[in-house]
Amino acid sequence: METRAATVIDAALITQHRKAMFASMGSAEEPVLNEMSRNFEPWVARMLAEGKYFGWITNDAARPVASAGLLILDWAPHYLDPAGEFRGYLLNVFVEAEYRKRGLARNLIDICMADARRRGIRVVALHASATGKSLYEKMGFSTTNEMLYVDLVDDQP
Repeated sequence: METRAATVIDAALITQHRKAMFASMGSAEEPVLNEMSRNFEPWVARMLAEGKYFGWITNDAARPVASAGLLILDWAPHYLDPAGEFRGYLLNVFVEAEYRKRGLARNLIDICMADARRRGIRVVALHASATGKSLYEKMGFSTTNEMLYVDLVDDQP
């Protein structure tokens, strides 16, 4: 197994892993995941090119089997980081089903967190799946008081 940094060329793979991640969680129906993927691929390519998204891919020989990303966000100074102007967001942590429980996700998260520290980012957030929550807790992440509002647009005439 070898882990390497993602490049713009990997946008399609990162998109495939993101779609598979949400599909495995049962988060959305296939048409919604397809639309997300159509919009996500050019977005992640742009973020990679602009140095706002940093990803890593683990390969078994030539086969990509796991990936994760760190998005750098502009963020106002906060009591958790009074001088910081950026926050990290850990996303797209995905491991192919037959490669799970081998430490690949933990390794990718470690790489993301080391990169965040190297960049001086002290606060990293994420949204955990039910299956991933215990791993994140073991790695020092804690549940917060975050709330979410989604403006559901009714496309019905």
